[in-house]
Amino acid sequence: MGERLIVVGNGMAAVRFVDEITKRAPGRFDLLVIGAEPRLAYNRVLLSPLLANEIGEDAIELKPRSWWTSRGITTIEGQAAAAVDRQAKTVTLNNGARFAYSKLVLSLGSEPIRLPLPGMNFFNVFTFRDLADVCAIRFFMQKGARAVVIGGGLLGIEAAHGLAKAGVEVVLVHVMDRLMERQLDHRAAGFLRAAVEARGVRVLLNANTVRVYGEGCAAGVEFADGRRIEADFIVCAAGVRPRVQLAKDAGLTAARGILVDDHMVTSDPDILAIGECAEHRGTVYGLVEPAYEQAAAAADWLSGNKTAAYRGSTLAANLKVSGVNLFSAGDFLPGPSSEVVTFEDDGEGIYKKFVIEAGRLKGAVLFGDTSDALWHLEWIRSGKDISSFRAELAFGPDFALPQAA
Repeated sequence: MGERLIVVGNGMAAVRFVDEITKRAPGRFDLLVIGAEPRLAYNRVLLSPLLANEIGEDAIELKPRSWWTSRGITTIEGQAAAAVDRQAKTVTLNNGARFAYSKLVLSLGSEPIRLPLPGMNFFNVFTFRDLADVCAIRFFMQKGARAVVIGGGLLGIEAAHGLAKAGVEVVLVHVMDRLMERQLDHRAAGFLRAAVEARGVRVLLNANTVRVYGEGCAAGVEFADGRRIEADFIVCAAGVRPRVQLAKDAGLTAARGILVDDHMVTSDPDILAIGECAEHRGTVYGLVEPAYEQAAAAADWLSGNKTAAYRGSTLAANLKVSGVNLFSAGDFLPGPSSEVVTFEDDGEGIYKKFVIEAGRLKGAVLFGDTSDALWHLEWIRSGKDISSFRAELAFGPDFALPQAA
């Protein structure tokens, strides 16, 4: 048996890490993966189509049990880690079981934010983060039921779409002046709002929710201006926060997330952190791709590759709503020295925006046509000069690259 390596958390980042470490150092570690949820890891990105009954639960499983057993990996489901003793190098579970480790990887993920408002604890107010949330919401999802979804970010839009697809009357309320304000400019957000409303979701912007009202259960939401919307149930999708309490209780250095270096190592050299719970160079990433990149960096380090390092990720977002093609990456809001190239086709519902600085592509927003999204992302990440095909940038590599030759 090799060194005991314990992974706390069994989400998407953890699975990618296990895959990477078993490829890089087969047989070196005796792997134990501990998951709080009562099932093997699944793809959270697919919760919206699952809620909409577009797919079944089998479709969201990341790896079958045979994958784990064939690699000699022990998994524990349905038990959260309660404590880490760094001196004794042990992890204790909620049921009292204790396991020793040589190396420990924390992949704790995030927890949904319940807004600190009156009525948020009513039994028919839900978050939208995991499979248990989907199961709870489904109980109230009769056709014609009325729902309010609070939050106009990725999760909120995906939840609202899933409910509308299942026949629920949905109102999506957002405190800001546009949907997905962290990823979109006003023009793209306008296209998105029209697309969401065309799919049966009513959108209310500049809607500052101040309380959930009702007697014994939620009956609706009230806004700062006194308006009310009635609802049979409410979904709060107002963001997430990194799970860091286990690390803090163990004495690890943490701010918003668990602080890590370029090898994903925490303030304890035998403990690493990856994914949504990790804070790297002042940034906590709430997206899947950075978590995968961090998982690879952690596997490099633990397998003995001391030269590989994680330098941070270029943020990129895709909306997982059927029929809505949306992509955003990099710095999409121009600065004082930036140039902006845009392309619009109102008839086809296409909008493309590119932010260029010193001849380099810094950010992009694509709506309606995202077929060249990965190509644009490569140019953002490479930092190479795009001046020779600047005019063809919106039309993809088939048009642009001959100009660059």
